[in-house]
Amino acid sequence: MSKNVEFFFDLGSPATYLAYTQLPKICEQTGSQLIYTPMLLGGVFKATGNASPAVIPAKGRYMFQDLDRYAKRYGVPLKFNPHFPINTLMLMRAVTGIQLRQPERFLAFIDCLFTALWVEGRSLDDPATVAAVLTQNGFDPDEVLTLTADEEVKAALKDNTEKAVQRGVFGAPSMFVGNQLFFGQDRLDFVVEALS
Repeated sequence: MSKNVEFFFDLGSPATYLAYTQLPKICEQTGSQLIYTPMLLGGVFKATGNASPAVIPAKGRYMFQDLDRYAKRYGVPLKFNPHFPINTLMLMRAVTGIQLRQPERFLAFIDCLFTALWVEGRSLDDPATVAAVLTQNGFDPDEVLTLTADEEVKAALKDNTEKAVQRGVFGAPSMFVGNQLFFGQDRLDFVVEALS
């Protein structure tokens, strides 16, 4: 029986970036399918009363030290983004739009944005920076901007976010194997167990 991992994600979470670097390998090793579900983390926080660990200074400092440990363990680059936290509404609409309208380019699209945020430390709150990142990676910034205003795209992101909350999601990354929820990139070993 084939299994799926539903990956609820928002680009603005460094822990989500780390999960993103590992989940494709996990799915390949377990013969599972990875289903990417973009959501708006700010919307999840608002609906659940949760907040970023970064709003508590001591916890925020610890979180980035811990994420750095995991990045070294995984053998992937991670740079603290000096612009963190960022408002990801437009980015996540763009991600949702590409997934709906150009699914064949979806992985390249999220890869260039995750890299810009969590490897290069770029300010994706700044439209000019976003345009430069997209252009450098072969995407048309005007076409992407048009997607972010598309009513179907906006509705799809809102729907994904509401469904996530209904299923018990309170933060990112959140992964489901069947009805089991696994929160955090530090719970990937439990994802592997659930798939095995």
